Amino acid sequence: MQIAERIATHRAELSPQERRAADCLLAHLDDLGTYRAGELADLARVSKATMSRLFRSLGYAGFDEVRDQLRAVRFAGEPRSSRDTGPVDLVGHAVAEAEAIRAALAQPQLAEAASVIAAGGRVLVVGWRNSYPVALHLREQLIQARRDVTVAPSPGQVVGEELTGLGADDVVVAVGFRRRPRGFAAFLGAAAATGAQVVLIADPSAAHSPGVIRLECGLPGSLAFDSYAPAMSLAAALADGVLAARGEDGRDRIVAITTHYDLLGEVE
Repeated sequence: MQIAERIATHRAELSPQERRAADCLLAHLDDLGTYRAGELADLARVSKATMSRLFRSLGYAGFDEVRDQLRAVRFAGEPRSSRDTGPVDLVGHAVAEAEAIRAALAQPQLAEAASVIAAGGRVLVVGWRNSYPVALHLREQLIQARRDVTVAPSPGQVVGEELTGLGADDVVVAVGFRRRPRGFAAFLGAAAATGAQVVLIADPSAAHSPGVIRLECGLPGSLAFDSYAPAMSLAAALADGVLAARGEDGRDRIVAITTHYDLLGEVE
């Protein structure tokens, strides 16, 4: 159980001082990992011994275990409420977001992935849950530069039929940001088993897979929900690299698409 659940379960067994300490923990869940145990005791106006007893009453060996659990939860992408201690530092968040974008675009594997996607036969872009909008956006950019780009899963569908028939000339781009569905690693293995080249776009929590071109992209975590601005920026840069690698063919395709837009009156 997470700490909030443990407090709720054991609250009736706590002493008045331990309850005061527990209320302090609940009020600072979002930034709890930034404190030391002694600082939390001062904040709750209880003794360090009381704070230590509280951790033991909740089933923890000590505050280090609490902090490790909270960091693991945040790393897994679980949303947290806004801080009760004051407004969120949006400027600081913007700085962290910009650094995540810079790091994502500085990867040498980006050029390799763009070259592979540009030269591939068919390209299948796959993403579930929060990764699906990134996958869909990437597909919409890639289809401007080259043909035979599809996104999966389609609404209400699975991906088994999408993998069937892929071969060594094809490319699978798997988008897998944290809180991935169960079976994501198995999908990567099945995609690689088709013989297709696999490109993985993911945050650092994704497991490493042999033979996969990995594009790592951090997700700034100072807000309750993950920011996908770095992921979208990485998708744009990847599509730009594919367009550049396609050369004249890519430019001709854009002209042809624009001609059809005008013919059909589809866009302003």
